[in-house]
Amino acid sequence: MDLPRNRFKRIMTSGEARYGLWLGLPDTTAAEIAAGAGFDWLLIDHEHAPFELSGILAHLQAIAPYDVAPVVRPVDGNPALLKKLLDIGVQTFLVPMVETAGQAESMVRALRYPPAGTRGLGTSLARAAAWGQVPGYLQQANGEICLLVQVETVEALANLAAILAVDGVDGVFIGPSDLSASMGRIGDPGHPEVVAAISAALGEIAAAGKLAGVLCIDPVLAQDYRACGASFIGVGVDTLILAQGARRLAQAFKPGEAPADKKTPAGY
Repeated sequence: MDLPRNRFKRIMTSGEARYGLWLGLPDTTAAEIAAGAGFDWLLIDHEHAPFELSGILAHLQAIAPYDVAPVVRPVDGNPALLKKLLDIGVQTFLVPMVETAGQAESMVRALRYPPAGTRGLGTSLARAAAWGQVPGYLQQANGEICLLVQVETVEALANLAAILAVDGVDGVFIGPSDLSASMGRIGDPGHPEVVAAISAALGEIAAAGKLAGVLCIDPVLAQDYRACGASFIGVGVDTLILAQGARRLAQAFKPGEAPADKKTPAGY
Protein backbone atom coordinates (compact mmCIF):
# COMPACT_ATOMS: atom_id res chain seq x y z
CA MET A 1 0.00 0.00 0.00
CA ASP A 2 1.14 3.55 -0.70
CA LEU A 3 1.95 6.08 1.97
CA PRO A 4 -1.11 8.27 2.71
CA ARG A 5 -0.40 11.79 1.46
CA ASN A 6 -1.36 14.93 3.35
CA ARG A 7 -4.15 16.56 1.37
CA PHE A 8 -3.94 19.81 3.31
CA LYS A 9 -0.23 20.27 2.61
CA ARG A 10 -0.85 19.48 -1.04
CA ILE A 11 -3.63 22.02 -1.58
CA MET A 12 -1.74 24.75 0.28
CA THR A 13 1.14 24.70 -2.21
CA SER A 14 -0.91 26.56 -4.86
CA GLY A 15 -0.76 29.92 -3.11
CA GLU A 16 -4.54 30.31 -3.39
CA ALA A 17 -6.73 31.01 -0.37
CA ARG A 18 -8.36 27.83 0.87
CA TYR A 19 -11.70 27.89 2.66
CA GLY A 20 -12.92 25.47 5.30
CA LEU A 21 -15.79 24.52 7.57
CA TRP A 22 -15.71 23.74 11.31
CA LEU A 23 -17.29 20.41 12.28
CA GLY A 24 -18.87 20.23 15.72
CA LEU A 25 -21.72 17.81 15.07
CA PRO A 26 -20.52 14.30 16.00
CA ASP A 27 -22.83 12.55 13.51
CA THR A 28 -20.92 11.15 10.52
CA THR A 29 -23.83 11.86 8.16
CA ALA A 30 -23.32 15.57 8.85
CA ALA A 31 -19.60 15.10 8.13
CA GLU A 32 -20.34 13.43 4.79
CA ILE A 33 -22.76 16.19 3.79
CA ALA A 34 -20.08 18.78 4.57
CA ALA A 35 -17.42 16.73 2.79
CA GLY A 36 -19.39 16.86 -0.44
CA ALA A 37 -20.27 20.54 -0.22
CA GLY A 38 -17.15 21.86 -1.95
CA PHE A 39 -14.98 23.14 0.88
CA ASP A 40 -11.21 22.79 0.63
CA TRP A 41 -10.80 21.53 4.19
CA LEU A 42 -12.86 20.45 7.18
CA LEU A 43 -11.83 20.84 10.79
CA ILE A 44 -12.92 18.25 13.35
CA ASP A 45 -13.08 20.13 16.64
CA HIS A 46 -12.05 17.96 19.57
CA GLU A 47 -11.41 21.04 21.72
CA HIS A 48 -14.98 22.31 22.09
CA ALA A 49 -17.27 19.78 20.36
CA PRO A 50 -18.40 16.44 21.92
CA PHE A 51 -15.88 14.22 20.14
CA GLU A 52 -14.00 11.32 21.66
CA LEU A 53 -11.19 9.46 19.89
CA SER A 54 -13.59 6.98 18.29
CA GLY A 55 -15.71 9.84 16.98
CA ILE A 56 -12.73 11.52 15.36
CA LEU A 57 -11.81 8.20 13.74
CA ALA A 58 -15.36 7.77 12.41
CA HIS A 59 -15.28 11.30 10.97
CA LEU A 60 -11.94 10.64 9.27
CA GLN A 61 -13.36 7.48 7.74
CA ALA A 62 -16.51 9.28 6.57
CA ILE A 63 -14.53 12.12 4.98
CA ALA A 64 -11.82 9.94 3.39
CA PRO A 65 -13.61 9.18 0.07
CA TYR A 66 -14.08 12.89 -0.66
CA ASP A 67 -11.63 15.37 -2.15
CA VAL A 68 -11.39 17.49 0.97
CA ALA A 69 -8.57 17.83 3.49
CA PRO A 70 -9.26 16.84 7.12
CA VAL A 71 -7.77 18.88 9.96
CA VAL A 72 -8.12 18.00 13.65
CA ARG A 73 -8.02 20.42 16.55
CA PRO A 74 -7.17 18.38 19.66
CA VAL A 75 -8.30 19.62 23.05
CA ASP A 76 -4.66 20.41 23.84
CA GLY A 77 -1.10 19.51 22.89
CA ASN A 78 -0.69 16.57 25.27
CA PRO A 79 1.87 14.28 23.55
CA ALA A 80 -0.05 11.17 24.65
CA LEU A 81 -3.18 12.44 22.91
CA LEU A 82 -1.25 13.52 19.82
CA LYS A 83 0.25 10.01 19.57
CA LYS A 84 -3.23 8.48 19.55
CA LEU A 85 -4.42 10.93 16.89
CA LEU A 86 -1.39 10.26 14.73
CA ASP A 87 -2.00 6.53 14.83
CA ILE A 88 -5.65 6.82 13.75
CA GLY A 89 -4.47 8.76 10.71
CA VAL A 90 -4.49 12.46 11.56
CA GLN A 91 -1.84 14.28 9.53
CA THR A 92 -2.81 17.94 9.97
CA PHE A 93 -3.12 19.32 13.50
CA LEU A 94 -4.36 22.67 14.74
CA VAL A 95 -3.10 22.83 18.32
CA PRO A 96 -4.87 25.46 20.45
CA MET A 97 -3.48 27.87 23.02
CA VAL A 98 0.17 27.85 21.98
CA GLU A 99 1.76 30.87 23.64
CA THR A 100 5.53 30.33 23.44
CA ALA A 101 8.18 29.04 21.08
CA GLY A 102 8.98 26.36 23.65
CA GLN A 103 5.43 25.01 23.45
CA ALA A 104 5.62 25.01 19.66
CA GLU A 105 8.92 23.13 19.73
CA SER A 106 7.42 20.47 22.00
CA MET A 107 4.53 20.01 19.52
CA VAL A 108 6.96 19.58 16.64
CA ARG A 109 8.80 16.83 18.49
CA ALA A 110 5.64 15.06 19.64
CA LEU A 111 4.42 14.72 16.05
CA ARG A 112 7.60 13.20 14.61
CA TYR A 113 9.39 9.89 14.83
CA PRO A 114 13.00 9.82 16.13
CA PRO A 115 15.51 11.24 15.68
CA ALA A 116 13.48 14.37 14.76
CA GLY A 117 10.99 13.77 17.54
CA THR A 118 9.59 11.49 20.21
CA ARG A 119 6.57 9.83 18.57
CA GLY A 120 6.24 6.24 19.74
CA LEU A 121 6.32 3.31 17.32
CA GLY A 122 3.26 1.09 17.00
CA THR A 123 2.54 0.74 13.30
CA SER A 124 1.01 -2.73 13.52
CA LEU A 125 -1.84 -1.14 15.52
CA ALA A 126 -2.04 2.08 13.51
CA ARG A 127 -4.60 2.97 10.85
CA ALA A 128 -2.08 5.60 9.72
CA ALA A 129 0.25 2.84 8.51
CA ALA A 130 -2.58 0.58 7.29
CA TRP A 131 -1.70 -1.68 10.24
CA GLY A 132 1.87 -2.24 9.12
CA GLN A 133 1.11 -2.60 5.41
CA VAL A 134 2.73 0.65 4.18
CA PRO A 135 6.37 -0.06 3.23
CA GLY A 136 8.75 2.52 4.61
CA TYR A 137 6.08 4.25 6.69
CA LEU A 138 8.43 4.96 9.59
CA GLN A 139 10.97 6.60 7.29
CA GLN A 140 8.42 8.72 5.38
CA ALA A 141 5.66 9.64 7.83
CA ASN A 142 7.35 12.75 9.25
CA GLY A 143 7.22 14.45 5.86
CA GLU A 144 3.43 14.17 5.72
CA ILE A 145 2.77 15.91 9.05
CA CYS A 146 1.45 19.47 9.10
CA LEU A 147 1.51 21.44 12.35
CA LEU A 148 -0.63 24.55 12.68
CA VAL A 149 -0.44 26.29 16.04
CA GLN A 150 -3.21 28.49 17.35
CA VAL A 151 -2.28 31.92 18.68
CA GLU A 152 -5.15 33.40 20.67
CA THR A 153 -3.87 35.50 23.57
CA VAL A 154 -2.03 38.77 24.00
CA GLU A 155 0.98 36.84 25.33
CA ALA A 156 1.01 34.61 22.25
CA LEU A 157 0.89 37.63 19.94
CA ALA A 158 3.86 39.12 21.80
CA ASN A 159 5.75 35.87 21.14
CA LEU A 160 4.60 35.49 17.53
CA ALA A 161 7.99 36.16 15.94
CA ALA A 162 9.65 33.50 18.11
CA ILE A 163 6.87 30.99 17.38
CA LEU A 164 7.21 31.63 13.64
CA ALA A 165 10.94 30.93 13.87
CA VAL A 166 10.35 27.36 15.11
CA ASP A 167 11.36 24.85 12.45
CA GLY A 168 8.50 22.41 11.91
CA VAL A 169 5.68 24.88 12.49
CA ASP A 170 3.92 24.99 9.13
CA GLY A 171 1.43 27.70 9.96
CA VAL A 172 -0.17 29.86 12.61
CA PHE A 173 -3.89 30.24 13.10
CA ILE A 174 -5.37 33.24 14.90
CA GLY A 175 -8.31 32.46 17.20
CA PRO A 176 -10.51 35.58 17.18
CA SER A 177 -12.83 34.72 20.06
CA ASP A 178 -10.23 33.89 22.69
CA LEU A 179 -8.01 36.71 21.46
CA SER A 180 -10.87 39.18 21.90
CA ALA A 181 -11.32 37.95 25.47
CA SER A 182 -7.60 38.25 26.16
CA MET A 183 -7.70 41.82 24.84
CA GLY A 184 -10.56 42.76 27.17
CA ARG A 185 -13.17 42.62 24.38
CA ILE A 186 -14.83 39.31 25.28
CA GLY A 187 -17.62 38.34 22.90
CA ASP A 188 -16.63 41.02 20.40
CA PRO A 189 -14.11 39.56 17.92
CA GLY A 190 -15.22 42.16 15.37
CA HIS A 191 -14.09 45.09 17.55
CA PRO A 192 -11.74 47.38 15.59
CA GLU A 193 -8.87 46.81 18.04
CA VAL A 194 -9.20 43.03 17.70
CA VAL A 195 -9.53 43.18 13.92
CA ALA A 196 -6.43 45.37 13.71
CA ALA A 197 -4.43 42.95 15.86
CA ILE A 198 -5.53 39.97 13.75
CA SER A 199 -4.78 41.78 10.50
CA ALA A 200 -1.28 42.68 11.64
CA ALA A 201 -0.61 39.15 12.85
CA LEU A 202 -1.77 37.60 9.58
CA GLY A 203 0.60 39.89 7.69
CA GLU A 204 3.49 38.92 9.95
CA ILE A 205 2.78 35.21 9.53
CA ALA A 206 2.58 35.46 5.75
CA ALA A 207 5.76 37.55 5.61
CA ALA A 208 7.57 34.78 7.51
CA GLY A 209 6.62 32.31 4.78
CA LYS A 210 4.22 30.37 6.98
CA LEU A 211 0.56 29.49 6.39
CA ALA A 212 -1.69 32.11 7.98
CA GLY A 213 -5.15 31.09 9.16
CA VAL A 214 -8.22 32.52 10.85
CA LEU A 215 -11.86 31.64 11.48
CA CYS A 216 -14.22 34.37 10.30
CA ILE A 217 -17.84 33.85 9.31
CA ASP A 218 -18.38 37.45 8.22
CA PRO A 219 -17.84 37.24 4.42
CA VAL A 220 -16.63 40.84 4.05
CA LEU A 221 -14.19 40.65 6.95
CA ALA A 222 -12.98 37.24 5.74
CA GLN A 223 -11.94 38.81 2.44
CA ASP A 224 -10.24 41.64 4.32
CA TYR A 225 -8.25 39.05 6.24
CA ARG A 226 -7.40 37.34 2.96
CA ALA A 227 -5.98 40.63 1.71
CA CYS A 228 -3.87 40.84 4.88
CA GLY A 229 -2.26 37.47 4.17
CA ALA A 230 -4.63 34.76 5.37
CA SER A 231 -4.20 31.62 3.28
CA PHE A 232 -6.62 29.24 5.02
CA ILE A 233 -9.86 30.66 6.35
CA GLY A 234 -12.65 28.93 8.24
CA VAL A 235 -15.86 30.50 6.97
CA GLY A 236 -18.54 28.55 8.81
CA VAL A 237 -19.49 26.17 11.61
CA ASP A 238 -21.88 23.28 11.03
CA THR A 239 -23.77 23.85 14.28
CA LEU A 240 -24.38 27.50 13.41
CA ILE A 241 -25.55 26.60 9.90
CA LEU A 242 -28.12 24.18 11.32
CA ALA A 243 -29.26 26.48 14.13
CA GLN A 244 -29.61 29.56 11.93
CA GLY A 245 -31.26 27.67 9.09
CA ALA A 246 -33.77 26.06 11.44
CA ARG A 247 -34.65 29.40 13.04
CA ARG A 248 -35.13 31.09 9.68
CA LEU A 249 -37.40 28.32 8.43
CA ALA A 250 -39.50 28.50 11.60
CA GLN A 251 -39.72 32.29 11.30
CA ALA A 252 -40.98 32.00 7.73
CA PHE A 253 -44.05 30.10 8.93
CA LYS A 254 -44.42 31.31 12.54
CA PRO A 255 -42.86 34.79 12.65
CA GLY A 256 -44.51 35.73 15.92
CA GLU A 257 -43.45 32.62 17.81
CA ALA A 258 -40.00 31.57 16.57
CA PRO A 259 -36.97 33.11 18.30
CA ALA A 260 -35.39 35.95 16.36
CA ASP A 261 -32.26 35.08 14.42
CA LYS A 262 -29.19 36.49 16.10
CA LYS A 263 -26.49 38.51 14.43
CA THR A 264 -23.69 36.29 13.21
CA PRO A 265 -20.47 36.96 15.18
CA ALA A 266 -17.37 38.01 13.28
CA GLY A 267 -15.24 35.22 14.69
CA TYR A 268 -15.46 32.01 16.69
